[in-house]
Amino acid sequence: MIEYPLYTFLILIALFLASAIKILREYERGVVFLLGRFWKVKGPGIIIIIPGVQQMVRVDLRTIVMDVPSQDVISRDNVSVEVNAVVYFRVLDPERAIIQVEDFYAATSQLAQTTLRSVLGQHELDEMLSERDRLNTDIQAILDEQTDAWGIKVSNVEIKHVDLNESMVRAIAQQAEAERARRAKVIHAQGEMQASHQLLEAAITLAKQPQALQLRYLQTLTEIANERSNTIVFPLPMELFDKLSGGNNETGGDNETTAE
Repeated sequence: MIEYPLYTFLILIALFLASAIKILREYERGVVFLLGRFWKVKGPGIIIIIPGVQQMVRVDLRTIVMDVPSQDVISRDNVSVEVNAVVYFRVLDPERAIIQVEDFYAATSQLAQTTLRSVLGQHELDEMLSERDRLNTDIQAILDEQTDAWGIKVSNVEIKHVDLNESMVRAIAQQAEAERARRAKVIHAQGEMQASHQLLEAAITLAKQPQALQLRYLQTLTEIANERSNTIVFPLPMELFDKLSGGNNETGGDNETTAE
């Protein structure tokens, strides 16, 4: 039978080992402090910490997906919008992430919010809606530069939503409709201009060859005849009437001469 002091000693040994042995996963690191001073970064695997003398802080090295709450942003053209985003970052240096900042997650979140308002406030609403890729890159570069001292790498920033009030949505819809109407008018005018140039070239070509003009008239008459219509309006050139009237005068003159 085990004596009571020995039993107590074994329990103490078991408790010591339980508190001294730590297991870190592949994506974890342990920042170890010895009597309050930084000692080293350990892991992954099994590590031994001396209770009371050493302390360890776990750090997750996986990429963290952080939602940036909706921020009220006033654009450069004085439009108030609500913008939210998502930030992807990870810890590269566990030592600096623990020593240089109290809570690197909260610090990165606050920095992302202020940077989002600052960057977007320098741009107009149209740029926020149409140039998100460039804005994402600008915000990511600023965050990555400022969090580098904390041992953090910001890999990506994505603007999720740009929410407008109803009056602004109606104004944008009216602007888009006006823009489409303007483009339609411009395209119609360009088509009319091109058609006029083509008609002018065709008129010059037909004027050089009167026979071609008569063939064109005959072709038009054939196309009209194929349609189901009781009335056919067929334009004739004034030159044709001149030739016909001139021919009749000449014939009449000859007939009168013969009659005499």
